[in-house]
Parts: sequence; structure tokens; C-alpha cells
Amino acid sequence: MQRHKIVLAEDNSTLSLLLKYRLEKEGFELLIAADGKEAVELVEHHDPDLVLTDIMMPFYSGLEVISHIRNKLKKETPVIIFSSAGQEEMVLKAFSLGASDFMTKPFSPNELVIRVKRLFS
Repeated sequence: MQRHKIVLAEDNSTLSLLLKYRLEKEGFELLIAADGKEAVELVEHHDPDLVLTDIMMPFYSGLEVISHIRNKLKKETPVIIFSSAGQEEMVLKAFSLGASDFMTKPFSPNELVIRVKRLFS
């Protein structure tokens, strides 16, 4: 069975390592980006099956990452965004740009695993 490839864009290294560990344990292959610019490069070079991205990141925001995937690359890759509470405007913008799902930080890694698996089922 082919492993699903996921790009995780998160500038909090502790959280990204935790999520990488948790998702790899479930059999996913993870590529980690510490900022939006790296995320865009990983998406362009590796054509992942899913992108997980924080909204607030250095260089490019999660919104710019979604926009790049949808408008520049013309891809329908599912994108799950993370955002701290109280950023409703950003979340609505993310959905209008083509985000597939949204999770408020802090969230449970187990819940993320369930949402990711649901996207691939």
C-alpha cells in the first residue's frame, strides 16, 4: 500500500515534531516545513496528498499557501488549516480560498489523525 504523503507547515517546532511522530505512527509520510515559503517549496517538489498548515507563519501565511496551491499550481490537494482561537475572519478567508477543514489550536493530535484518515477513506 502506498503511504500518503503529507506536508506539515507549522512554525512551532515542538508541535510539528509531536504531529510528525503521531502521524508517522499511523503510517503517513511527513515532510515538515517551518514556514510558509518552505511549505510552498515542499508542495511544488513532492506533490503531497494532503497539506496541514498553520495560518500564522513567517514568510507566507497559511492563506497564501492555500492560494498558491489552488491558483498557481491548480491543485485540488486537501488542506487542513490550524488557527488560534479568535481568528474567525482568517478561517472564513481560508475556506473561501479552498481549505478543506479547520482545527482550532490547541487541538488533540488524536483528533487530527481521525480527520486526516477521514480525508483518505
